[in-house]
Amino acid sequence: MDQKLLEIRHYLHQLQDNICQSLESQELEARFIEDQWEREQGGGGRTRVLSGGEIFEQAGVNFSHVYGQSLPASATAARPELANRNFQAMGVSLVIHPNNPFVPTSHANVRFFVAEKPGHEPIWWFGGGFDLTPYYPFKEDVLHWHKTAREACRAFGEDVYPRFKQQCDDYFFLKHRNETRGVGGLFFDDLNEWGFERSFAFMQSVGDHYIPAYLPIVEKRKNTPYTEQQRDFQLYRRGRYVEFNLVYDRGTLFGLQSGGRTESILMSLPPLVKWKYNWQPEANSPEADLYENYLKPRDWLAEE
Repeated sequence: MDQKLLEIRHYLHQLQDNICQSLESQELEARFIEDQWEREQGGGGRTRVLSGGEIFEQAGVNFSHVYGQSLPASATAARPELANRNFQAMGVSLVIHPNNPFVPTSHANVRFFVAEKPGHEPIWWFGGGFDLTPYYPFKEDVLHWHKTAREACRAFGEDVYPRFKQQCDDYFFLKHRNETRGVGGLFFDDLNEWGFERSFAFMQSVGDHYIPAYLPIVEKRKNTPYTEQQRDFQLYRRGRYVEFNLVYDRGTLFGLQSGGRTESILMSLPPLVKWKYNWQPEANSPEADLYENYLKPRDWLAEE
């Protein structure tokens, strides 16, 4: 497993580099700063954050590789067979919060986990995905996002995109609001039934398709004029992002419970956000269009 871990780590470092370079290409001056950090219980990572750009208000792209003697409660509650095993977890996780409300927020994550115990077979799996959270959505952008997601899955079987698209809709759902976080994408976890090589190849395909899915939308919408009212709505909808990450997100919970670096874990939160009491969109408004047509699970590619 040691050689395989080195291969995964090498890929994840490259992925972090490629994504950061692609995002910086949209900026005139803003660049990522890097913090390299160590975890007291074992492992560490490198956190990269771009703040105050012309296009991106904040973009965080994290690499982490942590290990230890025992897992936190969030990992063993549903998987008691993981108790009393050494573990390693590594991945790249990113969240992009643009300035312009016509550019969606986006998130991506790819990760690998292994738990080992002398005299027993290792328990391992891959996970990850990406999802899109627009504020003023364009159907053509959503179709492009999902076509690219489907392309990431195509070589692995025709049933793979529908399966992981459904899992994304199910996972990124705010039960207390009865709405999806955005327009979905892909989400997979506990992936090992294909064997190591094929599962690793799929994780790489998902990671490699993130920039082709997201950057064309950024380039198309980044110069769209917007009003203060539209910016205010973006800040209000960012509140849903915060609610999901702090209430439901398993990665956030795992990171905090396993003694991860808090600043790196919470870089997913937007710099500015608003909550309003009992706010409702005006009938037939662009804001109402988001609620009525985009914050519900939908088979987008059936509508091409």
